[in-house]
Amino acid sequence: MTTFVELLLSGLSIGSVYALIALGFVIIFKATEVVNFAHASLLLAGGYLTAVLRDDIGFWAALLVGVAGAAAVGALVEFLVIRRYRGHDHSVLAIVTIGVDIVLVTELTRQIGARVLPMGDPWGGRVLTFGSVSIPQTRVAAFVTAALIIGAFLLAFRFTSWGVAMRAVAEHPETAALMGIRLGRVSSSAWAVAGALATVAALFLTVFPTPGLERGTSLVALKAFPAAILGGLDSTTGALVGGLVIGVTQSMAAGYQSDLAFLGRGIGDLAPYLVMLLVLLVRPAGLFGTRELSRV
Repeated sequence: MTTFVELLLSGLSIGSVYALIALGFVIIFKATEVVNFAHASLLLAGGYLTAVLRDDIGFWAALLVGVAGAAAVGALVEFLVIRRYRGHDHSVLAIVTIGVDIVLVTELTRQIGARVLPMGDPWGGRVLTFGSVSIPQTRVAAFVTAALIIGAFLLAFRFTSWGVAMRAVAEHPETAALMGIRLGRVSSSAWAVAGALATVAALFLTVFPTPGLERGTSLVALKAFPAAILGGLDSTTGALVGGLVIGVTQSMAAGYQSDLAFLGRGIGDLAPYLVMLLVLLVRPAGLFGTRELSRV
């Protein structure tokens, strides 16, 4: 039972981080109807800025610079690349984001090299113990931070003018434009918010018990992609639920891998995609995604 509780808590923690990344996918999709495959590069950019600046200006200041830097990169990509292709087929835009991701990740990987960059976080390697259950303090911080950020975002999405504009664009962009909503501004802000969320996720993906930021860190964003698809690419609630489901699934499958040996090695990495496929067989739009109906 102790092992089960530890795996469950760990899964909820990492799942909340996946939810932050999935929320970035959802925000961009709702604003532009584009599946953003450049999200991994935003995550790596924010994490890299935080890691290289933390010795010079301190951890918290470096984190703020990393968040602002990734937001700026996201907005710049939208302005210089995505906006130029507006009106094209959405599959073309998705391919464009793949090209952007390759360019940015290649340059960031060159800068990082073979190094592992520690984040210098204030939690260190401390572990919290509750009875017989032990969990790294960073996991608790990740869950609390993600819960606060997601809660604040959902409130802003519902009650602020930016949130109203975002929902209007997601519902019907042409009508929103006729009502005076500037589509470019909404799109740019969506990319900026996604970059900021990716930086926070990068932090908690690279602190203890992981050694730090490395060039393969960007690949973790791909693990959050099933969370966005599972929950529904147009649902903010789906991003939260999908992230938690994927996190718990991955943690449980990895923790009980010895008991699941008949399924083959690496089942922990494969399990999230299997869950995604099973859900999509029943609900092609995801758990909370909007089904498109057509009359014949």
